[in-house]
Amino acid sequence: MQNKNYYAILMAGGVGSRFWPVSTEEFPKQFHDMLGTGDTLIQKTFSRLSTLIPKENIFILTNEKYNDLVLEQLPEVNQRQVVLEPAMRNTAPCILYASLKIQKENPDAVMIVAPSDHWIEDEDAFTTNVKQAFEYCETNDALMTLGITPTFPNTGYGYIECGEASEEKISDVIQFREKPDYNTAKQFIAKGNFLWNAGIFMWSVSSVIKAFQEKQPGLYELFKTGIPTYNTEFEDDFIRDNYAKAENISVDYAIMESSTNVYVIPATFDWNDLGTWGSLYDKLDKDENNNAVVNAKTLTEDASGNMIRTKTDKVVVVDGLKDYIIVDKDEVLLIFPKSKEQDIKSVLQKVKDKYGEHYG
Repeated sequence: MQNKNYYAILMAGGVGSRFWPVSTEEFPKQFHDMLGTGDTLIQKTFSRLSTLIPKENIFILTNEKYNDLVLEQLPEVNQRQVVLEPAMRNTAPCILYASLKIQKENPDAVMIVAPSDHWIEDEDAFTTNVKQAFEYCETNDALMTLGITPTFPNTGYGYIECGEASEEKISDVIQFREKPDYNTAKQFIAKGNFLWNAGIFMWSVSSVIKAFQEKQPGLYELFKTGIPTYNTEFEDDFIRDNYAKAENISVDYAIMESSTNVYVIPATFDWNDLGTWGSLYDKLDKDENNNAVVNAKTLTEDASGNMIRTKTDKVVVVDGLKDYIIVDKDEVLLIFPKSKEQDIKSVLQKVKDKYGEHYG
């Protein structure tokens, strides 16, 4: 029997431009089967959350242009559960908005905020960690996060500096640290009390709304005026008229970094944020030459360390390429060094500038 006070906010509004040309503004990465498993990333995330959380209590936060994609890929979800942003305003406004909606429906709710496009291998361990956080949040005024034990000095993630851990392995957070340079990341790992920030949060609705009241009074007042309309037919009008007035601010910056009641549980599951082609390559099985292949049929000669993805059963012949991203999608073919994968975002902009917006 699932706990009816358990809720989830699934964050599904991003564009994932570093996964271009597969991920585009019209059809972002969370709606693709990036790993070749038969399920899209949002389907996998919804399924993972629904082992602990009643399906009807899982809300999907996304841009209004992805409404149909969400309903198509998650047939168990109804329109009530799809919370639409009419404008891109980062994570704080949409989390506050959804939290006020949930509080109006169930003042006793505890909830998780989870990205829709992350890869988690041990789903049982994930569920155990989230349940532990929920139980803590039900009885404490706490803003909780899951931290990932670093495996190397990654400069692409923010870090969480942890204090002393309790017997339950819950630590207080000393501070959040921005994405570091390589030497700083090495120092963090050497110290041993730093975790990667996975952007997964758990709290009671009362705790998170209180944090917004205290730390972001302007933002809180803006969305508070809409409370009479939330979960009614008038909600859409209020949001359309007011959402764009919200400040463009992340939830980390808005409340987490300045709050004193922030705690972290070190995750006991493998995690990858699937932010780039290289991170996807790391998670896929490799052939005898260390090439990671999704959908394609390959013939390789003197080719190793490549990330190859095409439509199903396309034959790809590669000779003499090492550590490249080779992605074929409709009218775009990308052949790009893995070492420069962070530049794909700027390459996409150049392609759009030269050939038109519809390529992105």
